Amino acid sequence: MRAAQNSEGPGDGWEDLINEWTRIITPEKVRKLQRALYQKAKAEPKYRFWSLYGELSRMDILQTALGMVARNGGCAGVDGMEIEDVVFEKEGEEGKTEAWLKALGEELKDKRYRPEAVLRVYIPKADGKLRPLGIPTVKDRVVQAAAVLVLMPIFEADMHEHSYAYRPGRNAHQAMEAIRAGIETGHFEIIDADLSGYFDTIPHRTLMRLVARRVSDGSMLKLIRAWLRAPIEERPTGKGGQRRRKTNRQGTPQGGVVSPLLANLYLDRLDKEVNDRKELKARMVRYADDFVILSHPGQGQALLERVKRWLSARGLTLNEKKTRLVDIRKEGIKFLGFSVSWRRRRRQWYGYTHVEPHSKSQQKLKDSVKELLNHWTEGRPEEEIIRALNRKLKGWKAYFRYGHPSHVMGKLEYYLQDKLRRWLWKRHGKPAGMYKRYSNNDLRQKWGLYPLAWGGTARPKAT
Repeated sequence: MRAAQNSEGPGDGWEDLINEWTRIITPEKVRKLQRALYQKAKAEPKYRFWSLYGELSRMDILQTALGMVARNGGCAGVDGMEIEDVVFEKEGEEGKTEAWLKALGEELKDKRYRPEAVLRVYIPKADGKLRPLGIPTVKDRVVQAAAVLVLMPIFEADMHEHSYAYRPGRNAHQAMEAIRAGIETGHFEIIDADLSGYFDTIPHRTLMRLVARRVSDGSMLKLIRAWLRAPIEERPTGKGGQRRRKTNRQGTPQGGVVSPLLANLYLDRLDKEVNDRKELKARMVRYADDFVILSHPGQGQALLERVKRWLSARGLTLNEKKTRLVDIRKEGIKFLGFSVSWRRRRRQWYGYTHVEPHSKSQQKLKDSVKELLNHWTEGRPEEEIIRALNRKLKGWKAYFRYGHPSHVMGKLEYYLQDKLRRWLWKRHGKPAGMYKRYSNNDLRQKWGLYPLAWGGTARPKAT
């Protein structure tokens, strides 16, 4: 999620945050509604909102929600419908998208809309295990996006400032800056936490109680509960197998549009429990279900036990194998793909927090480049391959520019230049003078390779 400038007040720049969050142009009427909801929630922390469900059937909100879903893409759900089936109009199908949205709006108005089952798919993780994702249908994703447009301003007014994922105006760089600032104020003991299957273990009843603290609209609560309870459908990978459906008794599908908002809401109490208790003198920095807790030396173990009890009372558990208590002065940590360590300045007595892309993040980039520059792609157009390569490099560089990446970027650029040079050399029949014909300067000027080597950036303001 791209970062925006933080707004200092409930009405100051809120529409810019929404535009950044959705990455599309939000109609003025939708922005006006969101500003009003945010301002009301900020001014009255105990106010419960009613009459929200009717906003979901508004065409401007449904159109904005469809744009969000189309931007994110994703595969089809259990009904087999792709997002392209809705947004791309072929010849003779003019008005198809608008008609589809109107029909959906009528379903919502008449309260005939019912969520369909969620398709369970698995994606490989770095440790070789599989991560389960739940993919709702396109229709369900659009309605969920519409609900997020309405609910997000309300819950955003309550969220703690040290939560950085899935929120407008916040990003991973700000989370890393908060960690750096904490370490450099003497919080050297760090709980590097890992929750076991967080999205799949959130208790529905407790989560709905949290939603109901701000929402009294029965129809909206019923809709959210229906999404949480939508059955899970698993499909066989081999021949002869049958589809299986099972009841979803806990968790919110990781892949649903509304899930990040609900997941943030459930852990917001932990953010406040750690950060706002002055006697703890600790700082918790959270990015979705990944978080670290920074404390002064000697306090970490007691704080870890306290967090375990808090999570256990709310149906959550820490992964004991992956959760660590470390002294950053002796051992580094990995967070959001970055490596964080404490280093001494040369010939000086004091140290600093060193942040650079983690070795696993570097290897992931190398592996993706290998998949793109190999003998299987030598027959494809050079412009297409280099354009795809540059997209990877731009995204990687934009994300890992925080901290002290210049040394890492330099080494990776040398690797990338060598891979592209050899790919071009083989593609053109291995002519003599490979290094002269495909020099570093030519790779940049003639072939258009995006320069990865680059220094660090000014640190963002921690919130």
